[in-house]
Amino acid sequence: GFLRGDSFVVYLGDNLLKESIPDLVRKFQGSDADAMVVVSKVRDPARFGVVKIDAGKIVKLIEKPKQYVSDFALAGVYFLRPSIFRIIKGLKPSWRNELEITEAIQSLLDQGSRITYHEVSGWWKDTGRPEDILEANQLVLRDLRSSVKGKVEEGASISGGVEIGEGTIVRGGATIRGPAIIGEYSEVSSGAYIGPYTSIGNHVKIVGTEIENSIILDSSIIDCRERIVDSIIGRNSQIRSNGNHRPSGRRLVVGESTFVSF
Repeated sequence: GFLRGDSFVVYLGDNLLKESIPDLVRKFQGSDADAMVVVSKVRDPARFGVVKIDAGKIVKLIEKPKQYVSDFALAGVYFLRPSIFRIIKGLKPSWRNELEITEAIQSLLDQGSRITYHEVSGWWKDTGRPEDILEANQLVLRDLRSSVKGKVEEGASISGGVEIGEGTIVRGGATIRGPAIIGEYSEVSSGAYIGPYTSIGNHVKIVGTEIENSIILDSSIIDCRERIVDSIIGRNSQIRSNGNHRPSGRRLVVGESTFVSF
């Protein structure tokens, strides 16, 4: 296959990790381990695959244990060698009707292979729920450095860490309070307010709306004279209002290509 006998990384797409993956690759490549897993201490281990560690060594891996085993959760990043494939061929589907990577690594361990671990020193976030995605967005934006590649008209107010992409226009009378990021070729109209911990994608138009602690994905139009908080708006969606009622705070989770009218 395309791996050609090389070691490789499996990185689950719903996990976000601040650690440097290249540094961890070098750590694994310089070891004689057959596999390395990334772990992080959590308060609710029943939601995750976990590892039991004794005297600095992994002794057991369990996927979403029903009873307490350990508070070290698997962070969804696995460093593996081709030896894992012969194990996978012998796996049977779990009670979830899935081939579990934790079971594969446990089988390596049972056969005497050396499995090491790296404990997360920065933050790690599993983004399986909308509130987790918003928290991950906050974590990323905390390290944001200001960068303005678009156009900010006279009379616009910008403060805090704000990144504005190429081709984006922030009209006079608009307000942006960082940390916040706006992608390329978007427009923030006069009277719009973009508050802290907001991420806005490319080709988005914000008209007369207050948005805070939210994620607005590409090619969406928000024109509703409302206050939108703690929300996720999917690609190519429209949020509009007729203006015949008093503004109020809205919390939305909207999928792609959706039209919402208040």
